[in-house]
Amino acid sequence: MSRPLDIACLQTRPMPDFQSALDEAMPLAEAAVKSGADILFLPEYCGGLKTEGAAVAAPSAPEAAHPFLKEMQDFAAARRVWVNLGSIAVDGPDGRIINRGIMLDDTGSIRGRYDKIHMFDIQLSETEIYRESAHVSPGKEAIIHDTPFARIGHTICYDLRFPQLFRDLAQAGADILICPAAFTKKTGEAHWHILNRARAVENTRYVISPCAIGPVPGGGECFGHSLVISPWGEVISDGGTLPGVVQARIDLNRVTEAEGRIPSLTSDRPFALTNETKRSVA
Repeated sequence: MSRPLDIACLQTRPMPDFQSALDEAMPLAEAAVKSGADILFLPEYCGGLKTEGAAVAAPSAPEAAHPFLKEMQDFAAARRVWVNLGSIAVDGPDGRIINRGIMLDDTGSIRGRYDKIHMFDIQLSETEIYRESAHVSPGKEAIIHDTPFARIGHTICYDLRFPQLFRDLAQAGADILICPAAFTKKTGEAHWHILNRARAVENTRYVISPCAIGPVPGGGECFGHSLVISPWGEVISDGGTLPGVVQARIDLNRVTEAEGRIPSLTSDRPFALTNETKRSVA
């Protein structure tokens, strides 16, 4: 017997403030619910994203008074739907923001939080430089959300390049691994699809990755192509390059089937790492 789950990724455009972010997300959320989605997934910085030079300058607020969070809580309760806020910017204690993902249940209650661990500190070119850690405080804990549908391991954007995090989540019992993102167009064109498929194949898990699409106010551009990947590495849905709803029905029994065919999560073996660079030849 199958274990179906109707999911929807909201592929939203980066918006510079809370209200415009809500205006962008809410019509898509309504459409997804009308189409029968059991749970909605939003991108990284779905509550607002802009840049100032090379710096992330996402609109932020204390979690308890966050306008985007409050409206999405009301929406989840009114529509009786689970909602994963890929991440919003929350005021942190040291003057930096926290890039925080939040899981809402169908009463609007917060059921889990994940603070992005890996910081996007890279230089793509002489002019395209990103130092997320200058303005964002990194998290320290991996998180699995327990829902009535599945156990969901939460990662965010640059975390996608750190496979051990995904493996730890899968080995800890996650059925689905999510990676909401605002992936840059340049790196997305090169790596987005292959990294998402690799994380699915390595862990025999569904990977769901809603990604923002289009220009970032202040500079930069997000790649889009929100993805739903099967535990066998197949692309079930691809959001392409326009805003919209990426909907899919998945069968959670495929996780067990894939793990039975390739039981790599239970096949780890200890090994020694040597620095030896030359070996003698007898």
